[in-house]
Amino acid sequence: MTIRVAHVALWTPDIDRLCAFWTLAFGAEVGPLYQSRNRPGYLSRFLRFGDGAEIEVMSGPWVGPAFVAEAQGYAHVALSLGSKAAVDALAERMRPHGALKAAPRSTGDGFYEAILCDPDGNLIEITA
Repeated sequence: MTIRVAHVALWTPDIDRLCAFWTLAFGAEVGPLYQSRNRPGYLSRFLRFGDGAEIEVMSGPWVGPAFVAEAQGYAHVALSLGSKAAVDALAERMRPHGALKAAPRSTGDGFYEAILCDPDGNLIEITA
């Protein structure tokens, strides 16, 4: 059996803010806004990347800090940029925006990575 991840989805209280971050950081192409007729208040957009990967960002009036009982779900999404130079360049480009959480470094298990944080607090590991 071959399995391909179709997309990853993130809840956010502010779709436009999150789309702007992914566009600035990774050059994402932002798809049209979808408004559900079946679930009033539900909104989503797809972020598309050059290699075909997609992230769906979703929102609704039920999303936000007041509704979070405890942290669950994915710890981070990891994106491979292909080289140490690309990791270094993106980390430095995002530093002035306050999005660099951990500077580029080699980890004990052999990865070269930096960690970005989007406006909603989601961690994005960028690797070589």
